[in-house]
Amino acid sequence: MDKIGVGLVGCGVMGTALAASCNKLEHAHILAVSDVRQDIADKAAAELNARAFTDYHDMLALSEIDAVLVAVPGFLHRAPAVSAAQAGKHVFCEKPMAVSLEDCDAIMGACDEAERKLMIGQVCRFHGVHGRVKQLVLDGHIGQPTCMVVRRLGGGWSGEWVQHWRMERAKSGGTLMEVNAHEIDFMRWVCGDVKSVSARGAQYIDSQTDFEDIMLLNLEFVNGAIGHHQSSNASAIGEYGGRLDGTEGSIHFPAIWGERAGIHYGRFGEKPQFIPAADIVVEEPVIAELRAFVDAIKHNTAPPVTGHDGRAVVEIALAAYRSAQTGESVALPMGKV
Repeated sequence: MDKIGVGLVGCGVMGTALAASCNKLEHAHILAVSDVRQDIADKAAAELNARAFTDYHDMLALSEIDAVLVAVPGFLHRAPAVSAAQAGKHVFCEKPMAVSLEDCDAIMGACDEAERKLMIGQVCRFHGVHGRVKQLVLDGHIGQPTCMVVRRLGGGWSGEWVQHWRMERAKSGGTLMEVNAHEIDFMRWVCGDVKSVSARGAQYIDSQTDFEDIMLLNLEFVNGAIGHHQSSNASAIGEYGGRLDGTEGSIHFPAIWGERAGIHYGRFGEKPQFIPAADIVVEEPVIAELRAFVDAIKHNTAPPVTGHDGRAVVEIALAAYRSAQTGESVALPMGKV
């Protein structure tokens, strides 16, 4: 397989960004795109030098398509992902993997049965600060993680991101899936599987949605570590950062992006070191994640973000919503949702 032929399902903002990044790879190119809106499909096809379809089933019938990027809203992921696998195509599914565990299981089952690769688009694993935090842990700089705190605060949806489906939890999964899938995955990537979730939240300002605009999550990890995530769409002053304490040292990342972005790290009794984010040179993250997907196909290896990883994020978010509703901690794995 010299160059992998790729099809796109969903020509919105994220879909076209994925496709444009895919075309920058040496071993893959976009051959076809699909969107239920003819004008949108035609526009994307023209920009990508690809064929346009309004029915993704017709696109999946093309023998030259080896893999598919699924970038429709989360509540619609199941049908095209399952159909792609059944058509013999590898699947890259944008986060969140789905908005229900039933849909996650259906996608995983179809890809397993067809022996096709499945990767979930948890792109923050490929960002510089996120990746360096993970590497510092792997290199033993802080010992075993004991407590991780991540904050992502902002002022709500605006501009091109205001879409009707994004305002409904049943379609977007709410902020915890549509946005904080990244932070939940980051914490799990660093600290391991989660065994219980407790959460509190409410809607204070963002009345254009039907879900909480502030959520506080407490996570208990299987390895004994604990974690806290603060999510807000109701903050006039934004913030995105956190810290990680371990048995032998600590990591502080005051900001992921911007002037304060970087990482402080050090052991007990030692002067902390600082790595400016600007000194952490990585490939553009969306290109990097798609390169990893293509490499998994070419070399028949497991993708770095699996269906199991994507499902775990959805389960943690659902557990948080249940906990906020009931006031009780929720053990994982969850029962019927």
